[in-house]
Order: sequence, then C-alpha cells, then structure tokens
Amino acid sequence: MNFLYAFLFAGFACSIAQIILDNTKLTPGHITSIYTALGAVLSFLGVYDKLLIKFGGGASVLISNFGHMLYSSAIQGYYEEGFIGILTRMLTKSSAAITSAIVFAFLITLVFKPKD
Repeated sequence: MNFLYAFLFAGFACSIAQIILDNTKLTPGHITSIYTALGAVLSFLGVYDKLLIKFGGGASVLISNFGHMLYSSAIQGYYEEGFIGILTRMLTKSSAAITSAIVFAFLITLVFKPKD
C-alpha cells in the first residue's frame, strides 16, 4: 500500500505541475521554483514531515523535498549555532544530492555528444 500512496502522491504533484505548464506561460524553471518554495513553506508549517510519513518516497523524490531539506537544515543550524548557522548549515542535508547531480552530469557529458 505504501507504494501505491507514493505513486499517487507523486503523480498528483506532477500532474498539477503539468496542468500549470499547459495552461499558463510559466516555464519549467518557474514550476521548479514554486515547488521548492512550497516545500519550504509546508516544512515551516509542519506539514511536510507528515507528508513524508504518509507518502514516503512519493514525497521525498519531488523537488519540493529540496525546499523541505533547505528549511529543515537552516532551522537546525539556527538552533545549534544561531543566525550564522542558517547560512553555514543550509545545504547540509541536500549536499549529497547536489554533489551526485554534478558528478553524474559530468560523467554523462563524457559519454554523449550534444546534438547540433
């Protein structure tokens, strides 16, 4: 049942994004920014942790989870080090994902050639 919930939640979020893309002049970059900010806002309100518990991987693979990780890392840094902790700890939880995206993008560019 967990897989079904994860699939339905992620599918719902992606379908909402596709509807917005089809019916507005917003670009994929706008949608990415909106979902990231929405994840941070939901994390601030205490909702995103409940979504992660209920939908598991369906909520953790979305770009909104990046906003949640940024917010939760920043607030944890604030509690541990004060105001400077917001800046120094913000990317703590998401650093593995960012680093792997950079490394895999580099490796892909070595293998494939772009179309002209």
